[in-house]
Amino acid sequence: MSSDDRFDHGKDERLQSREVTEGAEKAPHRAMFRAMGFDDEDLSSPMIGVANPAADITPCNVHLDDVADSALESADTAGGMPIEFGTITISDAISMGTEGMKASLISRELIADSVELVSFGERMDGLVTIGGCDKNMPGMMMAAIRTDLPSVFLYGGSIMPGEHEGRDVTIVQVFEGVGAYGTGEMDAEELDELERNACPGAGSCGGMFTANTMASVSEALGLAPLGSASPPAEDEERYDVAERAGELAVEVVEADRRPSDILTRESFENAIALQTAIGGSTNGVLHLLALAREAGIDLEIEDFDEISRRTPKIADLQPGGNSVMNDLHELGGVPIVVRRLLEADLFHGDAMTVTGRTVAEELEHLEAERGLPDDEEIEADFLYTVDEPKQEEGAIKILTGNLAPGGAVLKATGEDQFHHEGPARIFETEEEAMRYVQEGDVESGDVIVIRNEGPQGGPGMREMLGVTAAVVGAGHEDDVALITDGRFSGATRGPMIGHVAPEAAVGGPIGLLEDGDEITVDIPERTLAVDASDEELEARREEWDQPEPAYNAGVLAKYGRDFDSASNGAVTNPGVKRE
Repeated sequence: MSSDDRFDHGKDERLQSREVTEGAEKAPHRAMFRAMGFDDEDLSSPMIGVANPAADITPCNVHLDDVADSALESADTAGGMPIEFGTITISDAISMGTEGMKASLISRELIADSVELVSFGERMDGLVTIGGCDKNMPGMMMAAIRTDLPSVFLYGGSIMPGEHEGRDVTIVQVFEGVGAYGTGEMDAEELDELERNACPGAGSCGGMFTANTMASVSEALGLAPLGSASPPAEDEERYDVAERAGELAVEVVEADRRPSDILTRESFENAIALQTAIGGSTNGVLHLLALAREAGIDLEIEDFDEISRRTPKIADLQPGGNSVMNDLHELGGVPIVVRRLLEADLFHGDAMTVTGRTVAEELEHLEAERGLPDDEEIEADFLYTVDEPKQEEGAIKILTGNLAPGGAVLKATGEDQFHHEGPARIFETEEEAMRYVQEGDVESGDVIVIRNEGPQGGPGMREMLGVTAAVVGAGHEDDVALITDGRFSGATRGPMIGHVAPEAAVGGPIGLLEDGDEITVDIPERTLAVDASDEELEARREEWDQPEPAYNAGVLAKYGRDFDSASNGAVTNPGVKRE
C-alpha cells in the first residue's frame, strides 16, 4: 500500500472536510478526531455539524440534548460523521421585564455568529441546527444561510399547556395574572396556584408565540420539512422528527442542496402568508427581514402589510385565541394551514423545500406517507377556512405616519377595525411604565409610550410582555394603546405597537413626543400619528439631544453600535444580495 492510499479515505472530493481528513499532512488532524472515538469509516463520511443550544436555564432548551442525540444517531446510521457543538441561549421568559432582556436579540446574532464560526473553522460539510427558545430559531437559520452549507433546521418542540381551574393555561396567563393581582382582581393564592401549574415540563412556550411562529415559518421557508414544527417537545413524535433531520442532513449533503437553492422571494412570501394566517408573532417580521438580508433577497417591511391584506387569518391560537400548538398538531399541524392557503392560491406551491420536493409535492408526499385529514373531516373551533376566515385580513399590520415614517408593527389579536385616540404618557424605560400600570395610574384612553428601547437605544430591543400583560390584566385590553421602539413577546395581545422606526436613540419622532400629545392609532388606515405639525416636530428636533449609550463597554456596547434599524430586521450582518 502506498503512503497516498493509506492516508486517502476516499471522501467525496466536493466535501470541504477533506481539508482536515485527507492526506499524510493531515495525520495530526486525524489523531485529534481519533481521540474522540472517530474511526476510518467516519473520516470517509461527510462531516455533519449538529448545533445544539441545550441549557438548563429555560424549559425551551432543557431537553435538547435528547433531541440532538436522536439526530446524531440517525445521521451516523445514514452514513454521516455527526459532530455536536454547543451554542448559547437566553431565556426570554425569565429575563422578561429585567435589564437582562436586552441580551435576547443580541443572542440571535451571537448564535448565528458562533455557528458560522464553528462551521467555517472546522470545515463542516453540512448542518443540523436546533432551536428551542425564541432567538434560537432565527439565529440558527441565519447561520445556515450565511454558511450556505446543506442544512436542516430542527425545532425542539413546544411545551404542553398547564391546567388551572379546569382550563388550559400557558405562561401568558401568569404574566397577565400579575396585572390582575396588582389591581386586586386576583388574590395571592390564585396567582401562586397559577404559577405552579402553567408550565408542566420541557418545551417552548405553547401558544402561537415567537418560538412556534418561527418554527412554523421554517416549514414555509423550506428550511425544515413540512410537519416538523408541531409535535410537542416530550412526545415520541418529536424524536421521530429529530431522527428524520439527521438522515436528511446526510441526504442534503449528498445532493449538494443548499439554502441558496431553496430560498427565493417566493419562499419569503410563503413565510409571511403563513405568519399572518396563523396570527404569528410580531417578532416574525423582525426575523424574516433579517433572514432576507442574510440571503440577499429583497424584502421590505411594507411587504408584510401587502401580503397580510390579501391573506385571511384562519387560525385562532393563543394569544388571540385559547388554543395552543398541540391543538394544531392534533389536526395535522402546519401542513393543514399550508394546504388551505395553497388551494386558495395564497401560497407558492412550486417553492423548493429541504427535502428536494416542492411545497406542493411535499404535501402530496405527506398525504401518501402518513395521511392528512381531509378538510371536511376537520372540526375545530380555532381553525377556519379561507372562504369563512376568522378575519378577512391577516394578523400583521404595518402602520406608518408622522410618528413612524420607517414603519411600526402590530399584531391584531382583537377587533380588526380598531381606532384609538388618546394622550401620550411618556416613559423612557419599561420599568417606569410598569410602575405606572402596577400603581393603578393607567386610565382608559391612555397611549403609553416607551422609548429608547430600540436596537441601538436599548440596546437590544427588549420585549415588553411584562408591561403589556399587566395592562391587559388590569382590564385595559381594548381601551389603552401602547407604542414602543422596542419589541413585544409573541404572547402579547391588545393594541400594542412595536418596532417604531426610526427609534428614539437616532432621532426618530417617537423621541420627540411630549407628555399629553394626542396620538392616533388607526388599524384600517394603517396610521400611527401624533397631532403635531411638521414644523412643530422640527422645532423639537432642534432642541433634542441624542442620549448617551446605555453601555460603553462589553457585548451590549458592541452590538448596540452594530444594530441596524428594526425596519431592516435589526441585523448586524446585512449580507450581500445574490445575483
